[in-house]
Amino acid sequence: MKLGIVGTGNISSRHLDEFQKIENVKIEAVCDTNEKNLNKFINNNKINNTRGYSTLEEMLEKEEYFDGISNTTPDKFHKETTLKILEKGYNIFCEKPLAENYEDAKKMVEAAVSAEKINMVNFTYRESSAYQKLVEIIQSGDIGKPRHVSACYYQSWLASNKWGEWREEDKWLWRLSTQHGSNGALGDTGVHIFDFAVNAVGDIKEIFADLKTYHDKGEKIKDYILDANDGFNSLVRFENGAIGTVNATRFATGYKNRLELRIFGDKGAVKIEFDDAIAEGNKFMFTKDTQRQLSGKEDNLKWEEIQCEPSQTNFEKFIEAIKNNKNDEPDFYRGAEIQNILDKCFESSENGQWIDV
Repeated sequence: MKLGIVGTGNISSRHLDEFQKIENVKIEAVCDTNEKNLNKFINNNKINNTRGYSTLEEMLEKEEYFDGISNTTPDKFHKETTLKILEKGYNIFCEKPLAENYEDAKKMVEAAVSAEKINMVNFTYRESSAYQKLVEIIQSGDIGKPRHVSACYYQSWLASNKWGEWREEDKWLWRLSTQHGSNGALGDTGVHIFDFAVNAVGDIKEIFADLKTYHDKGEKIKDYILDANDGFNSLVRFENGAIGTVNATRFATGYKNRLELRIFGDKGAVKIEFDDAIAEGNKFMFTKDTQRQLSGKEDNLKWEEIQCEPSQTNFEKFIEAIKNNKNDEPDFYRGAEIQNILDKCFESSENGQWIDV
């Protein structure tokens, strides 16, 4: 199976590594408008037999055929590049977030549906087998009706050098600048934690959000104006009546890349938390107040740890979807739904009001 990669930034190496692990999958070509990044990507990954192009247009014109293309460009280029790929008739795997805003995301959904091509968005943490089992338990009714939700995403790279020196490296600086296509912590990590919560609990009805940027107005490093949000808090009301909080920050000293999700129902609860590696997401905690239900007495509510076998990655699911000619989750429609929530967060924070989702 022949694949192409558009964009050779930081995340593209993971796409390359994951696709190369899959039998009979070959990266035929890559492209990037930054020649230095393109050559570095090819040389560092030792893929000298892979053809490199300076523009997407050139790659689409000169390459005979792709079974699919992986889009790892910065957020602001997702719509433009994706539409060109779909117009050419290729299946597409797009890095998150799907787009910069909901209107762009809708156009990408419409184009994918019209082209009748496989379309997936890389919500990475869906790969956690424990998270998948957690969703099954909630949907089975084992914890009863969801009542309260707590979802958090903690990163520390603005308060630690564990990730590298953000003041010097472009791969971090662009994430702080709206002019370079960043929607801040909300767009970078909020997209994951909202997907985590919504996929497990159900659609959000209303939201109240507060976005915070800690850099001084006009503060600049190189040609990056540091104006994107550094973190957010939000209150949410779900369609099923549950309430909760969803938040994220880049100042979480003591954590590198931590996700936490707790869902409390009227019969039990589930929680999952892991740091850095998705592989750590192969276990979660479950409790059910069965004793009180049967006897009317209080229970100690002991948490049970549940181990889960590793599951397919999104990359493997994309390849299977192409083989079977059947789309899989998370698809562009889900990406657009989450983008709509992010847009509502910006609107709520700006107006200081609850917003219907």
